[in-house]
Amino acid sequence: MTDWPEAWSDENRGGRYGRGSASAHPESARAMRQVRRGPAAHPGQGVYGGVPQQPSYVDGRGHGPDGYDSGYNTGQVYGGGPGGRGGDGGYAAQRPAPNWGRRIKRTALTLVTVLVVASVATYFWADSKLNREVDLSKVIERPEKGEGTNYLIVGSDSREGLSDEDKKNLHTGSADGKRTDSMMILHTGSNGPTLISLPRDSNVEIPSFVGSDSGKTYPGTGRQVKLNAAYAEDGPELLVRTVEFNTGLHIDHYVEIGFAGFANIVDAAGGVEMDIPQDIKDTKSGADLKKGKQTLNGEQALAFVRTRYALAGSDLDRTKNQQKFLSALANQVATPSTVLNPFRLYPTMGAGLDSLIVDKEMGLFDLADMFWSMKGVSGGDGTSMNMPISGSSGGNLVWDKAKVKQLVNQLNNDEKVTVKGD
Repeated sequence: MTDWPEAWSDENRGGRYGRGSASAHPESARAMRQVRRGPAAHPGQGVYGGVPQQPSYVDGRGHGPDGYDSGYNTGQVYGGGPGGRGGDGGYAAQRPAPNWGRRIKRTALTLVTVLVVASVATYFWADSKLNREVDLSKVIERPEKGEGTNYLIVGSDSREGLSDEDKKNLHTGSADGKRTDSMMILHTGSNGPTLISLPRDSNVEIPSFVGSDSGKTYPGTGRQVKLNAAYAEDGPELLVRTVEFNTGLHIDHYVEIGFAGFANIVDAAGGVEMDIPQDIKDTKSGADLKKGKQTLNGEQALAFVRTRYALAGSDLDRTKNQQKFLSALANQVATPSTVLNPFRLYPTMGAGLDSLIVDKEMGLFDLADMFWSMKGVSGGDGTSMNMPISGSSGGNLVWDKAKVKQLVNQLNNDEKVTVKGD
């Protein structure tokens, strides 16, 4: 029996030590890097008598009883590091599991930061676009302020910004200057919002006032005029003074919008869905609408809120339509499809802010309060009505003084409104 491994033929038994050796004598054993040799093996030990037997994994870490580290635990035999093939079955060491809790926190923090920055930027952008032109400090002899907040909302017939073609399409005419086309008081408080229309043909007394431009005091003479004449005579400040004098209600904020701005807001919002109660055809306003649910664009919406000659109740019916439409507009803009869509939200906000004229103390939070309160009226959380009317005189509508007094007391005390209007 020989010392050669099985399957070795006689031709392997030459003067060479294996193939590839040019020497007649065996090559000296090459020491493997990072492998420490143990004591020489006894003859017959191991497959090849000159190679020491590898120690067993006595302690489970590749160390034998004498502390010998085979290097297989860390892959050092093959020159690998901790990421090489080791004693874990020959596979690379696994990467640590991702810390999902930390990743979620970082993502949430990033989103919050982006939202805060976007909100702050939007606030300053929107605040800079408000046209604060009305100075309520010029209004004299004002009633004492009550509970809640009162907004005087005015729709004017201003043609500013309209081209000749726009005036033709919107049926606005080409009258110079501007007059009030609609007036409403919106009260917000703890008992829900109340929206009160003031017919422009209401009979009122012009009190003493200070001219908005001249600064001169004009004493009251008891003149009886239509309410919209106050605006035509000296603008928003006299209108506020006249409303306060004839109602006893303190007006906190003033908001005005013209024809062009109104139509632009409706178009920017993608139109407003309305349920038209009857067929309406009015050559003066340009309205040509069929009964039933439909989405009105800016041109159609403006014609709808201006129509009175085609309505049985004339101006009183028109004010009711104006209330319905403004509430529907607020409800339309407050939908997620508008609020969460920057491509619709910013154009709508831009169109509205560009065309609004407000008082100098009006802030964005006041505007938001007004907007959400208008939405509440359409949602059934509030009340809408006309100023109570007792009759007419010389073509002017005369207010019911007893009911007006009761209504104002309820508003000043922020009570639920029980007074009924026409």
